Amino acid sequence: MHIGPYPLTSPVILAPMAGITDRPFRNLCRDWGAGLAVSEMVASNPALRHHQRTVLKADQRGENGIRSVQILGTNPQDMADAARFNAERGADIIDINMGCPAKKVCSVAAGSALLKNEELVKQILNAVVSAVTIPVTLKIRTGWDLQNRNALAIAQIAENAGIAALTLHGRTRACKFAGTAEYETIRQVKQAIRIPVIANGDIDSPDKARQVLASTGADAVMIGRAAQGNPWIFAQTSHFLTTGTYLPKPSLACIQQTLIGHIEALYRFYGDNSGVRIARKHIAWYCQALGLSGDTRTAINQAQLPAEQIAQINAFFHYLTNARAA
Repeated sequence: MHIGPYPLTSPVILAPMAGITDRPFRNLCRDWGAGLAVSEMVASNPALRHHQRTVLKADQRGENGIRSVQILGTNPQDMADAARFNAERGADIIDINMGCPAKKVCSVAAGSALLKNEELVKQILNAVVSAVTIPVTLKIRTGWDLQNRNALAIAQIAENAGIAALTLHGRTRACKFAGTAEYETIRQVKQAIRIPVIANGDIDSPDKARQVLASTGADAVMIGRAAQGNPWIFAQTSHFLTTGTYLPKPSLACIQQTLIGHIEALYRFYGDNSGVRIARKHIAWYCQALGLSGDTRTAINQAQLPAEQIAQINAFFHYLTNARAA
């Protein structure tokens, strides 16, 4: 699969997730085989452009692979300016968020709330595509609610505007993340347009990825929540799609090394104080994947310094290793 001139090394993509897909996590998932890793959403509001948190969200320095920055907003000119600004800072792809269902986003008519206004969608897409010379992609949901699923109409607007690829989450905005994703709408969209289509929603295993690709005809799959504390899902899924065989689960030593490397990258990126706090949620996800108790996570979360946090993690892995060997 290509997005514009860029060939993807794998049809398995890391979804943009607010507060999660920062540069350390994107690099980690690429190292584990993600064909593309999209940044967390960056507000297009020019007043926030130089805010420290906004700058960090779009920070691509030293980032490996194709650099995709997702922008969010409702004003076509602001969105065009944000696209141009991030392209000048090194983005290879601009992704437009019209899929976020969060209340604070939809309350200002951004994210998936835009699906209600097809004319505004058209204006935004035309403005952004015209503003940059790099590929522009779009992420949407199937519609506003179950009675108003207009993904097909939005997809055709996107194709006509010059969007290079479309990601479709198989839920409406009203569904948020409840229930199960449906893929029939993705299949219909894929059959109706010529640009690449990426299927998203509830893809949490190699088997599910193959099932979704087969049922929708999509060109790639996008994995979000299932990658939290589980970055090797990209290598496992890519291998299975290519060979039909399963990779073994990572060893405890490999998981320990991956986790330590991840949080050390967070310390370098955010600084020690913020890095320790931000690392806690990632540590919790790794612990959940290992079946560790809430007490274990609580003990690790009491650490206030990087060295303390790493020492707690190493102690628990030492305990796990000995327990499994007994």
